[in-house]
Amino acid sequence: MTAPTVALEGVTMQFRGHTALTDVTTSFRAGTITGLLGRNGAGKTTLMQLVTGHRVPTSGSVRVFGEAPFENDAVLARTVFVRESQRYPDHFRVQDAVTAAARLFPDWDADLAADLLTDFDLPRKRPIKKLSRGMTSAVGIVIGLAARAPLTLFDEPYLGLDAVARQLFYDRLLADYAEHPRTIVLSTHLIEEISDLLEHVVLVDRGRVVVDADAETLRSSAVTVSGPSDQVDAATRNYEVLHRQTLAGHSRALVRTVPGVDVLMDGGVTVEPVPLQQLVVAMSRDAGAATPTASELEEMVR
Repeated sequence: MTAPTVALEGVTMQFRGHTALTDVTTSFRAGTITGLLGRNGAGKTTLMQLVTGHRVPTSGSVRVFGEAPFENDAVLARTVFVRESQRYPDHFRVQDAVTAAARLFPDWDADLAADLLTDFDLPRKRPIKKLSRGMTSAVGIVIGLAARAPLTLFDEPYLGLDAVARQLFYDRLLADYAEHPRTIVLSTHLIEEISDLLEHVVLVDRGRVVVDADAETLRSSAVTVSGPSDQVDAATRNYEVLHRQTLAGHSRALVRTVPGVDVLMDGGVTVEPVPLQQLVVAMSRDAGAATPTASELEEMVR
């Protein structure tokens, strides 16, 4: 079995009394697109900072390509990290950022970078500080894709991009990944938009990993049952109900299925697959004693 590109074992990260991550054990497999999902403040960015050598864990082990990433040039040369609100030197123009990246990453593809600059209609000679938020995000996407780093991490890469530009990003990422497989980690709130891209899902909630599963296995782990409330009650009584809504005598319940057993429901109810976004929201609700606030749930499905 191929060793994972990234492996975290028992990782805890504390900041002045605040615990951002608690006993996290997970891995990112080589040649896989992994969705790192969770609410704001769940610990996703902290986890990515540990993987990319920006921080050292309070306890536990972080290994990237089998080595500790902190101050490890050999590891960092094979890693690209596109962060939310990526910062650049004040004097940098778009072409300066691209030129600097070309020098940093040994697998840089200049032709791909040029194509992406055209696709996103980025003005090469304009200072980055004068770009719109969406254009600044697009600069990061160009660098993240053209670097073709064996480990590529995107932390909320789409800020300010409209729906057309986001779809362009997803299409170009998937096309280039198909030709040049690598380990890609996407941390995002737009779960439904990227769900078809994902091969693996890691869900972080309150600093802990609550789901670490193959995406297809996760999708098949639950169904939505809807119909008259009494019939939904009867149909789901032997299942774990993750979430339930009732209105005017009709209910809609999201339930876990039993592996290897077909869901057999009585007549009068409808059984449907669960979109990944709804499943992630429900599992976040179920992950701890506290229930997400309305604003937190709205942020997750924004």
